[in-house]
Amino acid sequence: MAILDQLTSQEAMDLENKYGAHNYHPLPVVLNKGEGVYVWDVEGKKYYDFLSAYSAVNQGHCHPKIVGAMVNQAKTLTLTSRAFYNDILGKYEKMATAFFNYDKLLPMNTGAEAVETALKICRKWAYEVKGIKENEAQIIVCENNFHGRTTTIISFSNDPVARKNFGPYTAGFIKIEYDNLKALQDALENNNNVAGFLVEPIQGEAGVYVPSEGYLAKAKALCEKHNVLFIADEVQTGIARTGRLLATCGNCTCVDKNCSGTPEVKADVLILGKALSGGAYPVSAVLANDSIMNVIKPGNHGSTFGGNPIAAAVAIAALEVVKDEELADNAYKLGELFRSELGKFIETSTVVNAVRGKGLLNAILINDTEESDTAWNICMALRDNGLLAKPTHGNIIRFAPPLVINKEQLLDCVTIIIKTLKQFE
Repeated sequence: MAILDQLTSQEAMDLENKYGAHNYHPLPVVLNKGEGVYVWDVEGKKYYDFLSAYSAVNQGHCHPKIVGAMVNQAKTLTLTSRAFYNDILGKYEKMATAFFNYDKLLPMNTGAEAVETALKICRKWAYEVKGIKENEAQIIVCENNFHGRTTTIISFSNDPVARKNFGPYTAGFIKIEYDNLKALQDALENNNNVAGFLVEPIQGEAGVYVPSEGYLAKAKALCEKHNVLFIADEVQTGIARTGRLLATCGNCTCVDKNCSGTPEVKADVLILGKALSGGAYPVSAVLANDSIMNVIKPGNHGSTFGGNPIAAAVAIAALEVVKDEELADNAYKLGELFRSELGKFIETSTVVNAVRGKGLLNAILINDTEESDTAWNICMALRDNGLLAKPTHGNIIRFAPPLVINKEQLLDCVTIIIKTLKQFE
């Protein structure tokens, strides 16, 4: 078989299973085309994408502006490394720092890299600014977190699948219950070695857990009181996904327009990825003000591809699309509609217990155990009915369509979801 021969779905899956490491368990569908909210499989069947590559494709598949920026830059200059300057990185850094209201940006490639970068910045700040004795800094994290799968990150995960047989683990982390201010206060008090608090504004991988109203603002206030950095991992929740430019914006009214006010919570260190690229190219970033970011000096941290010209051009276009097409506003309005419509069905459903979320990051809780295959079977039936989604934690199905979806499309998807769920009543 020639490499470029058209494959059937089964042939493509067989190739991955034979020659690829088995580190994922994909839904059995083989995609080869995407546009806007839609994807097509190799046999030509059309689906609604209700995962958006875990919120990387907020701007929709193959957005012409983002793809155009990528192609044009690729024809001119692809990579210089940071050994030299290039003429696009500074433009991107200026735009993004203004967009999110920070002094400095450190460019990386993947979300996990950005989290690792934030942890290093936090520790260096702790030793050089806060005055913690070297090698004694601690960072508070939350149970059921998902920040990536590097060795350091899984060291403070409590997911046995991600952790088992990968030790020894990295020290220096304190785990507390998510959405528990008393636990955070207890961890901060009488411990002068705490450098930072790393938190997801919404725990996506854990099942789209939205914290209590005011939790983030009160957590930030506690961090300020104890001179601890508040580090927001918005790799999945950022870039308009939750109906605001950032999930930490809370209920501010600026949506994705230029913010002239103060958000509910401004993180000391902001971690971005996924939709920063519009799903076209790996782009991530850590943002902070000079008082924090200036601890990083030449040689302290870097990446050959971090800040490369293609990534910079793509990120500029991706952010422009979010602003120009008012995607946060669309996510807010359609998210309200989505939960309302599904909520009506759930009132009398025996298969679904609840719908929860913010903006267009939502999940339904299936009335079964985490060990059951009901959620997986529902996703298989959704696939057959033209919509792609994936379970998380066994009995939870996450729904996160591209933010370019319109009202008519969303209501069509609600019809598909309800029709499918009724098959399991």
